[in-house]
Amino acid sequence: MSKMKTFKQLAMIILLLSLSCKSKQNKSFKQDNLPAGKIVKNTAKGNLFIIGGGKISKSLIKELISTSNLKDNDFIVILPMASEEPDSASYYAKKSFVDLGINADKIKTFNLKKEQQSIYQIDSIKRASLVYITGGDQNLFMSQILHTPAYQAIHTAYQNGATIAGTSAGAAVMSREMITGIEYKHSQYTGNFRTIESENFEIKEGLGLMPSAIIDQHFIYRMRMNRLLSVVLEHPDKKAIGINESTALIVHGDSAVVSGESQVIILKNSNKNSIKTKDGLLGGENILIDILLPGEKFKI
Repeated sequence: MSKMKTFKQLAMIILLLSLSCKSKQNKSFKQDNLPAGKIVKNTAKGNLFIIGGGKISKSLIKELISTSNLKDNDFIVILPMASEEPDSASYYAKKSFVDLGINADKIKTFNLKKEQQSIYQIDSIKRASLVYITGGDQNLFMSQILHTPAYQAIHTAYQNGATIAGTSAGAAVMSREMITGIEYKHSQYTGNFRTIESENFEIKEGLGLMPSAIIDQHFIYRMRMNRLLSVVLEHPDKKAIGINESTALIVHGDSAVVSGESQVIILKNSNKNSIKTKDGLLGGENILIDILLPGEKFKI
């Protein structure tokens, strides 16, 4: 009888330990629900043109066209799936190119659906010289594109020499670890990130065109430093990059240059072992910050 009682007590202890471990696993799983990804050298022949949202000047669009090196037989593909009004997003994106002399016939618009991606659309994305992703909600875009033929086509185009551009939500999707905009601990969105807390900001899988960094947009204008500090503390192997409005980060290989009207902020966690939490708050030491002006360059 004594042996039976001891056995039951031991079984209960094992069960409680198992549940405790499972709880801890689920807690961290919520924050970073991504398989481990190896960061490798960027060998793509193309460019990334990552715009922080806001008003996009004609000079910035001109630089995008120049970066894309559009020739007579080349064309542009616009992907408006991030927008709740894709027709309107497509119209204004197309107009910004046409106003600068691009023939409207050279611009294709595809409002792709996850289960409805034609061979013509996929082939067009692969062969495009410029793929432009509009603003809106990055979650909407990825819900229609993740792990589809179009997702692969974007990567193929980039590897083969195309410029992949995006603004606002179209900037956020460039990362592999994508900031969704959702806070677990403050479910009502206000746009004010007033705390630096652990396991607060939702991260989901993006396009992964820039796997070594996590992008935030509208950065200075919307005062998103607290959000990016939280992200870099919890993802110490990544650079956290905040791009302000009317500003672009142009990436080729392992080099990047700032263009446009404002700055790009880079956060790096130089002491990965210093990360700590207390009562849900995040702490750390030796977080490096660079504030880059238009024309300045850095290594990704």
